[in-house]
Amino acid sequence: MEQGSSGAPIRHPIAWQDPDFYNEEKLDAEMRRVFDLCHGCRRCFSLCDSFPRLFDLIDESESGEMDSVSSADFKPVVDACTLCDLCFMTKCPYVPPHEWDLDFPHLMLRYRAVEHAKGKTGFMEKQLTETDRNGKLASVTSGIANWASSTSNKLTRPVMEAVAGVHREAALPKFHGKTLTARAKAEKPQVNTDAPAHGRKAVLYATCYGNYNNPEIGEAARRVLAHNGVETEVVYPGCCGMPQLEQGDLPRVAKNAASVAAELRPWIDKGYDVIALVPSCALMLKFEWPLIATEDENVKALSQKTFDVSEYIVAIAKTEGLADGLKPLDGGVAVHLACHARVQNVGAKAVEMMRLVPEADVAVIERCSGHGGSWGIMKNNFEVALKVGKTTARNVSKSGKKYVSSECPLAGTHIMQGIDRLDGDKPEIELSSHPVMLFARAYGLMD
Repeated sequence: MEQGSSGAPIRHPIAWQDPDFYNEEKLDAEMRRVFDLCHGCRRCFSLCDSFPRLFDLIDESESGEMDSVSSADFKPVVDACTLCDLCFMTKCPYVPPHEWDLDFPHLMLRYRAVEHAKGKTGFMEKQLTETDRNGKLASVTSGIANWASSTSNKLTRPVMEAVAGVHREAALPKFHGKTLTARAKAEKPQVNTDAPAHGRKAVLYATCYGNYNNPEIGEAARRVLAHNGVETEVVYPGCCGMPQLEQGDLPRVAKNAASVAAELRPWIDKGYDVIALVPSCALMLKFEWPLIATEDENVKALSQKTFDVSEYIVAIAKTEGLADGLKPLDGGVAVHLACHARVQNVGAKAVEMMRLVPEADVAVIERCSGHGGSWGIMKNNFEVALKVGKTTARNVSKSGKKYVSSECPLAGTHIMQGIDRLDGDKPEIELSSHPVMLFARAYGLMD
């Protein structure tokens, strides 16, 4: 018998078009089978709040075993799962090819898909996940949107908490009036033809966050790549569907996958690599889409040509070599390894990239921030998210570095909120939204 952790885990396609996928009796039987295995193992107790909730549920039952646990009590366990995939990719010894065939995150996804199919997803929950539409609207009125969403706004944030369920103290992404796609049209960095990697071509998939909330990540990536001889274009065909995946809306994810992959396929056919600016979106394109849109040839082609931006820069360094010009940063960097970057099976590329900077002083923070995408901003989850991320915040605080950066910008902001809540004196730490922005600064390409 081979344990999954002794080799590469195998993930099965998500059978969301099979009627049995939504059969509640079969779902309940699988939940009980998996929960009983988790109860007997407990290796994942420290990863997120799902497992402590599950183990408390079983331990406090009449028999202390699954046979006396009510299925009606499963939902809090499901709700605490952020679909980070760390249990599947890094901890569980019973993932395929093990015969027990355990995939906890995708089981939680199935439960949510059944709930979504039954119409149990709330109206406001759906509206919050319309990141593409919300970004378009907010970018037109960015000043008002940022004023209304500020945690210091005692007028609007309590209303937002009451109406939308967003915790009034949770920091929310800012919006920009000029999107990344608009900036890309206005400015195209000159490609360094003397760079060792000259001849490479890449199209940057802007992502919702990179396009509307933090265009500077894309600008930094373009400048670094151009300096290293890479011709780039920026496109944003639409959202990757990660917010809808979190709610179990698999038909919507499949629809997004088909439309985005169809628009990106011509770039691949022209010899361009595809670079995603945010690891959650890279994970969707590389791994989740092929498991959902299993017959879509465009999705298959895209999954083979998609790279995380840090992964791509490290690949240049290892193959052709980087262009000259990197200079030491004026302080050390605490690099947080985001969960959706860790589970891409490519290694700690953000850390590798930052260690390419001369005299690099890098602290590695390999623990969950607790944010979990849209999960961590909700009223019922925010305090739990801070609790889960407290050790990460403490480790960053103790690192003594000038900068902290995460490939997941939302995680970086959440870590800073966690640091603010720590006891004692707070160190002066500067948040950089993404390691590629610090890399661009080391090249002298950004302030």
